[in-house]
Amino acid sequence: MLSPSGQICSATTPEMRQALRETTNSSERKCKWSLENFDIGKPLGKGKFGNVYLAREKKSKFIVALKVLFKSQLQKASCEHQLRREIEIQSHLRHPNVLRMYGYFYDTKRVYLILEYAANGEMYKSLQSQPDKRFDEATSAGYMAQISDALKYCHSKKVIHRDIKPENLLLGLYGELKIADFGWSVHAPSSRRKTLCGTLDYLPPEMVEGREHDEKVDLWSLGVLCFEFLVGQPPFETADQQNTYRKIKAVSFDFPGHVPEGARDLIGKLLRRSPSERLSLEGILNHFWVLKLLKPAVRKRLPYYQTMDAVKKDDNQKMDALAGENEQNVDAV
Repeated sequence: MLSPSGQICSATTPEMRQALRETTNSSERKCKWSLENFDIGKPLGKGKFGNVYLAREKKSKFIVALKVLFKSQLQKASCEHQLRREIEIQSHLRHPNVLRMYGYFYDTKRVYLILEYAANGEMYKSLQSQPDKRFDEATSAGYMAQISDALKYCHSKKVIHRDIKPENLLLGLYGELKIADFGWSVHAPSSRRKTLCGTLDYLPPEMVEGREHDEKVDLWSLGVLCFEFLVGQPPFETADQQNTYRKIKAVSFDFPGHVPEGARDLIGKLLRRSPSERLSLEGILNHFWVLKLLKPAVRKRLPYYQTMDAVKKDDNQKMDALAGENEQNVDAV
């Protein structure tokens, strides 16, 4: 939404839309979002281009995270396009495991993103706080199901994330995973790009080699992510960048002894040099290791399983009805 004053704003939840209506002139409907609309709380994190703060919209009392970015730093790093892309993509995504962007506005020096508040913070910090800096099997499998469901939704919208890693994942109030930081993502109807981006340890061979790539780069990243969940470090990590490149190109890695066979099978099916050979997101969601360890409370929140369970229930009801008809026919005979 572009106001006559030149401020760009957006509001996408009932609470935020109501607050917007209350701060808008009824005749001209001018957008009035500014810092005056928020009570600013504690800092939640610090990034390269600014900081994130806990905030509360004054009228609705709605709790959000306010990401404050400095224009000068964005311009210096030539990253304005990344910010525009992040806003354009993230503000249109609606999935329980994708961090919501409720709106945005700016002043002369800063850009403000109004984001969903993820109460349990960064997944990377959670991972680092674990014994041996790794998650247990059940936790890892649950996260793999959640992120696969979220990426399945993103890919259906032609959105490729391209920078999946623990630092770009957050945890909600109930520990649910939230994909964040869409700065490297792309809306790609053509589905093939040739840009080198993302984090080195998570880059697939086709991106390291500068070849065209599509949404299957995210599948590779999920293999790296699952490995890091269970081991505590990425599979191709080395002290030397060129050596890391070499290992990625050769898909050269080893499993520590404690990694279970089911997880090895899943990771091995994702870390394939040929993108076409990588296990699909649906394949991850139906992988025996994930299904065996997935907690019912997590399963019932995921759209993919909700749909599958509904179909299964409907099929069972049809079979029960058919069985009942057969019994009646037998009795008649």
